[in-house]
Order: sequence, then structure tokens, then C-alpha cells
Amino acid sequence: MGLKEKTFEVLDHTADLGILVNGADLKSLFQNAAHAMLQIMMDFQPEQTGIIRNISVEASDLPDLMVHWLGEILYFFEGEGQWVIETKIHDITSVHLDAQIETIPFSSIMQEHLTEIKAVTYHQIEVLHDNAGAWKARIIFDL
Repeated sequence: MGLKEKTFEVLDHTADLGILVNGADLKSLFQNAAHAMLQIMMDFQPEQTGIIRNISVEASDLPDLMVHWLGEILYFFEGEGQWVIETKIHDITSVHLDAQIETIPFSSIMQEHLTEIKAVTYHQIEVLHDNAGAWKARIIFDL
């Protein structure tokens, strides 16, 4: 996933794990949030080529879109046994997101490096655009 700069901060939160994510624009904010969740879940990145999939996510507003976006990525892991190795957001509005993800089958070797996230929660969720033009999000995960 090769992020060059730190785009998230881990928050101490009772029984859960929270992150603060930054992005220069809305696309990078959502992409950085996905990368942060995946980095928290697994402390190494497999070097493989995967299957490219196109996904669309609908929601009622930006915080809801963030929860649905990250929940969709979590679904590929939990529901299909696929690990997301790359994300690319093509189009995003306040209620819709079109993206491309690359997945590989989850393996027993990967299991040794896994921190399981059970759910993306709505607890204290925030997606904000600050006065300097940057985007920020706070997301809490149920472990």
C-alpha cells in the first residue's frame, strides 16, 4: 500500500480501537481510512497480484459512507475470505463511492499476523472538512 507519510493516528478507546485519518481531499481521506484499517488488521503486506474488483457503496451522508466503505472491505475478508491488498477510489460524493479493489485469498500464514476487527462502528464517527481545506475522519472499530 506504500503510504509515504503517516495519514492516521491510533486513538486509545476502551474495548475498541479508534483512528484519526487525514486526507488532502475526500478521495484520499477514504483511501487512507481503508489503508489504515488494513494496516491495523495485518502488520505485513503480502507481495502478490490479486483479482481486481469494482465496487459501489451508497449511503445517506459522509459518515455513513465511511462506515459502509470500510464495512465493504471488511466483508471481503470476513464473508469471502479475501484480503484487500489495494484500493483505488474512482469517484466519490457525499452519498456514493465507486472504487476498485484488489484482493487475494486469505492464507493460514497471514492468520499469524492478524488483529481481527469485528465491525466498523457509528460510535463517535466524524468526517470533517477543515478551514485549511484538508479532510479528517474519526473512526472507531469494534475489536
